[in-house]
Parts: sequence; C-alpha cells; structure tokens
Amino acid sequence: MKLSKEGFKNWVRDFKPQITTIDRYIIKKFIGTYVVALLLIIGIVIIFDLSEKVDKFVTNQAPLKLIIFQYYANFIPYFVNMFSPMFVFITVIFFTSKMAANTEIIAILAGGISFKRLMWPYFVSAAAIVAFSLILNLYVIPPCNKGRLAFEQKYVKKKYENFARNVHYQISPGNFLYVQSFAPSNNTAYGFSLESIEGHDIVSKLSATEARWDSTLQGWKLRDYVLRTFEDGVENVKTGGHMDTVIAVTVEDFYRRRNTVQTLPDGQLRRLIRDQKVRGDKDVMFSLIEQNERWAMPFAAFILTLIGVSLSSVKRRGGIGLNLGIGIALSFSYILFLRFAQMFVYSGSLPPFIALWLPNVLYLIIAIYLYRIAPK
Repeated sequence: MKLSKEGFKNWVRDFKPQITTIDRYIIKKFIGTYVVALLLIIGIVIIFDLSEKVDKFVTNQAPLKLIIFQYYANFIPYFVNMFSPMFVFITVIFFTSKMAANTEIIAILAGGISFKRLMWPYFVSAAAIVAFSLILNLYVIPPCNKGRLAFEQKYVKKKYENFARNVHYQISPGNFLYVQSFAPSNNTAYGFSLESIEGHDIVSKLSATEARWDSTLQGWKLRDYVLRTFEDGVENVKTGGHMDTVIAVTVEDFYRRRNTVQTLPDGQLRRLIRDQKVRGDKDVMFSLIEQNERWAMPFAAFILTLIGVSLSSVKRRGGIGLNLGIGIALSFSYILFLRFAQMFVYSGSLPPFIALWLPNVLYLIIAIYLYRIAPK
C-alpha cells in the first residue's frame, strides 16, 4: 500500500508529539530549576573548597589570577559533570513535587493527558542535559582537567608521583621493553632492556645501564649497552659506550600518571587505549574506566528522571521535604554505587564496560518498577 504525502505528514504528526503549552511549561521548569540548582550548589562548593585550600594557596604563593582562571574556572565543569545525576534528580523531585502539591499534576491528568504522555517533556529536557553532559565529558572537561591538575600539582600537592617503575611494554608484536625505573629529574630510564622475539625464540636483546631521552633525536641515547643477537643457535655479542635508538615509546609515556587519562579528549583517549592494549600496559584499566564512565554517567539522566517523576508526581503527606530527602538519598546512592563499581574492575571481577554500566542497568529496573506502580 502506497502512503500518500498527506498520509505521511499525518503519520509523522501522530508519531512525534506536538509541543503544547504544558510541555513548554514543564521544560521551562525543568531546565530553569536545573540551572538554578547548579549555580547555588557550585557557589557553596567553591566556598567550602576555598576555605579548605586557602592555607595551601598562601603557603605555596599561588597567584590570584591562576586561582580564579586556572583552578576554579576549570574546576566548575569537572564538578558539574561529577554531580550531574544528583542535580537532575533533585531538580525533578523539587519542581514535580511542587506541581503535585499545587494539584497541577491532577489537573493535567484530568484534562485527558496520559501519564505516559506527561513524561515526554521530561525526557526532552533530560535529552538536552544528556547532550550537554556528553559535550562536557568528551571535549570540554579533558582540557579543563589538564589545567586544574597542573595547578594542583604545583600549588596544592607540591609532590611528583612517579609510577614508572618496573615498566613492561609490548611496543609492537614480538618487541618487548622493560625499564627498571625512570627519573623525571633528568628524563633517564635505568635498567633498560629491549627484546625481539619470534615464536618462542629470542632474536635479539638490547640492554643498557641507562637510556636518556633526547628531544632533538626524539629517541633514546643508550649508555654502556650490550646487544645480543641469535642466529641459527649462535649468539653474537656487541658492546659499546653509546648508542642512539628510536622506539615507539617516548618520554611522555613515563610521565603519564593514572589521572592523565582525565585530560585526554575522546579521540586521544581511544588511541591511548589502543596503544596500551598492544603494549600490555596494566594501566589500560584506568583508561577503560574513564572511557566508560564518560558515556555511562550522562545517560543516567533519563533513568533518574523517570524515577523522580514516578516518586514525586503524587501529593504526599510529608510534602516536598520527604520527596527531596528520598531524591537526595537515591542520587547519592547512585554516585556511590558508580564509584563502588570501579572496585570490581580493580579486582578483576568484571570488565570495565559491564562494571560501569551496571549501576544504570540496576537503577533502570528500579525506575521501570516505580513507573509501573505510580498512580496514573
């Protein structure tokens, strides 16, 4: 059966709900309350954070300009992203409870609008917040984290944490690098060893007491090296005082800390994960956690919106306060569960993808149950 042009327009109109005055009212309430909640809580958090760190700022002589524009300007997007689920939940609970207390929800349902149709403007608002959160996660927060972490390292922590000890890398198939330790003061790797293996046989092994990074060469200058090659069961040994070598490992790989993944945009993070998997780098776990968390947390806005509306659309004897208490408790439990799920990754119990998306799955089940029992 061929669908006419007019029939297709009618089908699109029926499939896509029209934005009504009530829809605009709810969307305006949702987004407006969300923005106000963000501004209020951000102001409070900045005050508490400043009171906690002001002694370190003064002791380490942090310039006021850097405190404002490098630290707090970059701190705000990071904080907004971290507690975005809580902001969404509290927003939905607050203004929906107020609408229920004013019998606005009852009037809307009595006017012939179904509870399912009532959810549409809520999900439109949640979709805008999800898009906003994804843009922050993938493109805005990583460069902000770079500035924030650099400031904290210089003026708050004042300590370099070096994780480059007993480093094992597979820099390419069959080529393995081992470094006993790395000194950031002179960009030198000690106990350097590079092995080439084919099947179960060692083809060559290059060892050196130290390897110093040369930025001009973009490679390593070896000192007191020993090169062993094996051919037809015969070992050939070559020694020397100095040798230049270029491999697919740079000095940045040794400076990379576990929180460095927070400073990488999505494209760079994906490339890092690919390289770490090839190298057999154990820190790939932190990269995978960061990648999955960037995607999992924003989509929680849909789930928490459904829970919030289902809980607060009915007038309760306890009023808005009771609903807000429930909302804050559930939102904090979600954030806590998301952090706790990372422990499953650290212990090797679950892959990062399953562990980081597990809270969303469990809370989605709770959301569907609350929606089904909600008075309609």
